[in-house]
Amino acid sequence: MECGIIGLQGVGKTTLFTALTAHKVAVQIGSMKPNMGIASIPDPRLTKITEFIVAQKVIPATLQVVDLPGVPSGGSNLNTVLAHIRNVDALCQVVKCYDDCDPAADISSMDSELIVADMVVVEGAIDKASRTAKHGDKDAQKRVDVLSRVNTLLEEEKPAREGAWDVSDKAILKSYGIMTSKPMLYVANVSEDDVNGGSNAAKYVATYAQENAGKSVAVCATLESEISELDKDDQAEMLGSMGIREPAVGPLARALNTLLGLSTFYTAGEKEIRAWPIPKDAPAPQAAGVIHSDIERGFIRAECYHVDDLFSLSSEKAIKEAGKLRSEGKNYTMQDGDVVNFLFNV
Repeated sequence: MECGIIGLQGVGKTTLFTALTAHKVAVQIGSMKPNMGIASIPDPRLTKITEFIVAQKVIPATLQVVDLPGVPSGGSNLNTVLAHIRNVDALCQVVKCYDDCDPAADISSMDSELIVADMVVVEGAIDKASRTAKHGDKDAQKRVDVLSRVNTLLEEEKPAREGAWDVSDKAILKSYGIMTSKPMLYVANVSEDDVNGGSNAAKYVATYAQENAGKSVAVCATLESEISELDKDDQAEMLGSMGIREPAVGPLARALNTLLGLSTFYTAGEKEIRAWPIPKDAPAPQAAGVIHSDIERGFIRAECYHVDDLFSLSSEKAIKEAGKLRSEGKNYTMQDGDVVNFLFNV
């Protein structure tokens, strides 16, 4: 999963990026190139599994983050800047919600920039596809139809995500990197004395997200950046003193999972325990393919149980004895929280 962090200049994007990536990436301050890194996703269930199964390694799911340079309103190099996130799965718009701020104006300005950038792409694409469609190319005709509908929305100053799109339409939107069609997570960057997002500014962001088919989280990027530099024990102590349950990447990643329609399954053995994100309701062979294409190709069955069974019964042996270990075939729909061992032959 890849997320593009966007926002106007000075809203705290790069500070959030350093927090999410635990300062493991040397950021380029003032550069027009994006910062790119990997964030490990905190997972309470993954941590709890280790209480019952001892493994040599524990590997959390990860989130790839792309931190764009701050977008100046009406900037002449806007398309160059935004081109770096045309292929990401979701957008994370950081909104300043402390000191002298105007979240309504900032969101409106950023959304307008994305709409303008998409219009430039769509107008050129319609031109090209229309020329091909004249010769009877059905794929080109389909592209013209979808792009024309996108253009209508953009001209009405509405994001493409407000359109009604089927699976093939979405594939076309993705192929052109239409940014306003991507799921949007709004991050209210709050002050240290408002970590729960109780200010009017943070509440505005939450309400706006809810009314515009998005998600929102409140984060103090400065505080999170400081926390990410500490070891685990010191992190827990600082989080507790601030009334925060976990680092920001946890709720942020879960909000993105919901937006993208993702769930998580686990593999657990003596060598490693690992979390794997997959599309919600994915069939078992597709889930197996996330681990390795050979497992999907030679899929026989999935032996699985739910993490809640492990937490209540304490061991895999007890799970078997209680009849909770299931053997599922190719038509099985994966459930969030499944612990799976895939059997395959190639």
